[in-house]
Amino acid sequence: MNLITWNIQRGRTPRGDCDMAHTAASLRAVADADVICLQEVSSGYTDMPGCDGANQFALLAHHFPGYVPVVGLACDSAGEGVARCLFGNMILSRYPVLQVIRHALPWPPDPGVMSMQRIALEATLATPLGPLRVTTTHLEYFSRAQRSAQVQRLRDVQREAAAHAAHPRAGAAAGPFGAMPRGGAALLAGDGNFLPGSWEYHCLQAPFDDGTPAYADAWRLRHPGQAHAPTVCLHDHPGRPADPFTCDFVFLSADLAPRLAEVRVAPDEFGPDHQPLAIRLA
Repeated sequence: MNLITWNIQRGRTPRGDCDMAHTAASLRAVADADVICLQEVSSGYTDMPGCDGANQFALLAHHFPGYVPVVGLACDSAGEGVARCLFGNMILSRYPVLQVIRHALPWPPDPGVMSMQRIALEATLATPLGPLRVTTTHLEYFSRAQRSAQVQRLRDVQREAAAHAAHPRAGAAAGPFGAMPRGGAALLAGDGNFLPGSWEYHCLQAPFDDGTPAYADAWRLRHPGQAHAPTVCLHDHPGRPADPFTCDFVFLSADLAPRLAEVRVAPDEFGPDHQPLAIRLA
């Protein structure tokens, strides 16, 4: 199973415009992915660089017709006329999607900095490996207080989901009370907006006191003792804010870690900033 996670920054190309056809072609150039996790997908915005207001969620679904599109909106606000301004995450899956849960992450007030509502988009997929829970997220950049609260919420979600998987709920034969499975084996992918070695990085992977399978960084599992390959600012652009660094990750639950066969950062220049990160499970 191949998975790609990528902060597409509204589908921006190296030229700075937003082009979903280019984004789709770039994803296919990285790997023949079975599951794609995307952050910073937008619709209705014309005041962000390169955006023409197009519904990028619909365009991505169009470019990947053999995949189930799953949308998670973090921001949904009034636009011009009847249009809505939408911003969030997306999962594209070749596998059947058994259940989707959209978690609004904590957003405690921090009035001194810019911030926005953040979301974790969870989907349980019916894969050849069994039910697999894939979550993609994009944590707060400007506020460490908010980002820290969001990391702790992701740990709460992992604890809750693992308990659901271990003790399936009673349910009706159909309808919203139907007992749909929630995957135990789990992947958490996305832009954490924290660095390897940071408090947030270690907190997310800390052991649980009740036997819940802890998360582990896929890069560290596959490349022990090696520094993380950078995922941001690999290519020169005018006004580049920093030297190359890492803030995009895939974390695996401990029960899934033995299946990890490959982890790599795409070296080619597909966009202005973030690089796709790809993993393969065997």
